[in-house]
Amino acid sequence: MILQFFVLSQRGDNIVYRDYGVNYFHVKAAGLLFVATTRVNVSPSLVLELLQRIARVIKDYLGVLNEDSFRKNFVLVYELLDEVIDFGYVQTTSTEVLKSYVFNEPIVIDAARMPPLGPASIFMQGTKRMPGTAITKSVVTNEPGGRKRDEIFVDVIEKISVTFNSSGYILTSEIDGTIQMKSYLTGNPEIRLALNEDLSIGTSDYRGSGAVILDDCNFHESVHLDSFDVDRTLSLVQPEGEFPVMNYRMTQPFKPPFRINALIEETGSLNAEVTIKVRAEFNSSINANTVLVEMPLPSFTARVNFELEPGAVGHTTDLKEANKRLEWGLKKVGGGSEHTLRAKLTFSRRNIMKEAGPVSMAFTIPMYNASRLQVKYLQIAKKSTAHNPYRWVRYVTQANSYVARL
Repeated sequence: MILQFFVLSQRGDNIVYRDYGVNYFHVKAAGLLFVATTRVNVSPSLVLELLQRIARVIKDYLGVLNEDSFRKNFVLVYELLDEVIDFGYVQTTSTEVLKSYVFNEPIVIDAARMPPLGPASIFMQGTKRMPGTAITKSVVTNEPGGRKRDEIFVDVIEKISVTFNSSGYILTSEIDGTIQMKSYLTGNPEIRLALNEDLSIGTSDYRGSGAVILDDCNFHESVHLDSFDVDRTLSLVQPEGEFPVMNYRMTQPFKPPFRINALIEETGSLNAEVTIKVRAEFNSSINANTVLVEMPLPSFTARVNFELEPGAVGHTTDLKEANKRLEWGLKKVGGGSEHTLRAKLTFSRRNIMKEAGPVSMAFTIPMYNASRLQVKYLQIAKKSTAHNPYRWVRYVTQANSYVARL
């Protein structure tokens, strides 16, 4: 397998395609395209996985993955690629192994110049908080004074897909989740991670009412499952860097974080009115951020007049003329709250109502997960009891495909 790699800072539509005898593969990561080309017949899933790992290795060394960090660290990135790929053949994608061969130091990007990471990048443990910039440092960079801060970050990230019918009932629902680790621990100590004791994998492993039931899951090759079937504990000796400890999928019924009700009514031959209601179904102590509601409108829509509820703060409305799409943005949505948008449509000719909808929603909810999968404890084996590394655990839920039909 002989491959060539390059990185672009633009958007693309295809993941794998063939043109003039050349196979093209790409994955998107942090707004960048990681691209591979080959003339021989290779497994697409193998190349796509390799691209994902290359992006992860580069992020480990640069700390933050964006166009600016690439420009400033071009020599380091080139050295990493040169060690990962040798004469077109893959050698290693281990951050730990590459430390023996890579000697360039990363140029740290000024935090003030970085794009805002958003509320989802805040780690919490009880009343402690740590800004998301704590995980944007390189695995080869020390703290001021030459010392290294021992800490580990564990993310439980869930992307949920839900489809509602016109009456608000759930037609389909699914959760794609991952437990992601990023380690800055020295000495590669053994780590033990305990999950829900009532966690069930498939119906053959059912553990009673109220159990968290996953359809299937897979683990990183460094994870040892000796006691997983007994007490749902994972053990691993993690190298420095970032990697997914466990990926899982869940199609069992769960409570969706948002309820969407949408209605469009004709009010005249050239007029119609759209009403969209969004209700947050999670605890009032939690806030959803960067919420965006979108709805395609009939192609002959000439004008839209928006009406927000009294006292609405942090709401934005817009009509995207290029594709006739209604957009409603909510900066922050508290649990238990309900918000309503009304839009009066005017058409240039008789409207075609079948062109309207469905309503889709994008959001991020920090410190919330719909599956109820929990990290019960995180143990780090250390010879010295006086030294206690920092441990941070966060939960983040994001919309993957969240749709309400009209």
